Amino acid sequence: MTSSTHWPKHFFLISGNNTDHHFNHKPRRESMGTKAYNLLRMAEIGLQVPPALVIGTDFSQRPEECFKPLFDIGLPALQNVAGEVFGDIRNPLIVSVRSGASVSMPGMMETILNVGISDATLSGFLRKTGNPRLVWDAYRHLVACYGEIVSGVPASLFENEIAIIAQGRDERELDFSELRALTKRFLAIYQEQVGQPFPQDVHVQLTGAIHAVFASWMSDKADTYRHLNKIDAAIGTAVTIQSMAFGNSGAHSGAGVGFTRDPTTGEQGLWVDFLSNAQGEDVVSGRRNADAHQGLATVAPAAWQKLQEAAQALEQEFSDMQDFEFTVQDGVLYMLQSRSGKRTPLACARIALDLLDENIIDAATALQRTEQLKEEEIGTIRLSPQHKTSSDIAPLAKAASACPGVVSGKIVLDAQSAAEHAKGGVSTILVRQDAETSDIAALDSAAGLLTERGARTSHAAVVARQLGKVCLVGCNTLRIDMTARTVSFAETTLHEGDIITLDGNEGLIYHGKVAAVLIPDEALLKRLRALRKSAGAGHHGRREK
Repeated sequence: MTSSTHWPKHFFLISGNNTDHHFNHKPRRESMGTKAYNLLRMAEIGLQVPPALVIGTDFSQRPEECFKPLFDIGLPALQNVAGEVFGDIRNPLIVSVRSGASVSMPGMMETILNVGISDATLSGFLRKTGNPRLVWDAYRHLVACYGEIVSGVPASLFENEIAIIAQGRDERELDFSELRALTKRFLAIYQEQVGQPFPQDVHVQLTGAIHAVFASWMSDKADTYRHLNKIDAAIGTAVTIQSMAFGNSGAHSGAGVGFTRDPTTGEQGLWVDFLSNAQGEDVVSGRRNADAHQGLATVAPAAWQKLQEAAQALEQEFSDMQDFEFTVQDGVLYMLQSRSGKRTPLACARIALDLLDENIIDAATALQRTEQLKEEEIGTIRLSPQHKTSSDIAPLAKAASACPGVVSGKIVLDAQSAAEHAKGGVSTILVRQDAETSDIAALDSAAGLLTERGARTSHAAVVARQLGKVCLVGCNTLRIDMTARTVSFAETTLHEGDIITLDGNEGLIYHGKVAAVLIPDEALLKRLRALRKSAGAGHHGRREK
């Protein structure tokens, strides 16, 4: 790591997978935020990381003070390492603007992709990529994301236009002419809703995006998350401006989120959601379904191999199971984020014990990570054996499991209904179209979450796992009628207040309450007891970094 005496205080340049970084004091998690700090560490161990400029957490309470050093020194330095110029009509730099506090808060703050695309930079972007579909897809993503996050345009207005043009097709099947038409409709919607055109000055775009990301630190959902997890609001968030990698650039591209081990059971092996020819927000937003790792292995086998190698490097570097985000552009893997992954109590025990056996952590660390676990948590709640042999109880539908267990409760369709039932101690299942983090208050009140759309690794599913809620996502046969307050599974229609059961082990949904039992993991319990018994006996291994 290198520094510059003229470099502005509380700014950090991450120049990619080499050591030509810039900052004028030692990078710390508290000043950079965990997301950027771990990005720097990934670059230092040689992983492919797009170059990035970090505006530190010190500016969170006074964001207006960051713009002069940003435009005078920071942005020119990022342009230099990226080899592109922000706003240039021939060789434009296009960036994402991401949040990141020193404490992980999945999906509670905002990210805006593709900042720097405008009518003026389109031709240069097209010339560089030779890919008109990518250009128009990225532009419409920017208008919708910027419109929603910066200017408060309802996301549903953009989603409705997609549905009109797609006419039942997956939006990834739209060609460049359809995407161009969609972008123009988005631009018109923006002007109609905001009362002025979408900003064509890319510096105005960047300024608006940075203000919005800083402001998202105080959003209702972020505030609720901090309250639930006892996080001090004074720590603030950093903002990372990062050169874009485009997962929507064609057949050998895509975006994904993964865990280095199964966050529900702790079993070894990558646990990945991947969406081909798409951008990262499509996966984590909770508004799209995704495929498992087989999709990546098929689309970009070399990138899949690189990802497996990267996962091993991440665990060695961070001494823990990691939750990571990545993009594949034209077969090339780019790592965008890594953090310690949220996990179930069962997974917590297995991962700590396995990492100890693999000499990645020592016994003291393994003990510290498992000391709050209760023995009754080291197991899985499963449907009772009597149910297993009953032929008259058929599941209503199947979905992807994001968090295991079995839970029964009354159907609720919004936060108010969930809160009202919670006051009376009634178990509820929150049923939603999308798995979105804005539902965190309702999710905290509910016993489980079921969604029509969304991936296992969407931010809302990650939060559900952290809260210990049974979570099923991407139920393709589920339809919700908010006017009638009903939910339908194929031919079966239920009303809000009816009872359903989620089987998070098999990914099945049942009508009514179904008996469940706790099946202890005796082998894992034996290992955990042995660790606790030997505490202080001096098992030495690699210590946590």
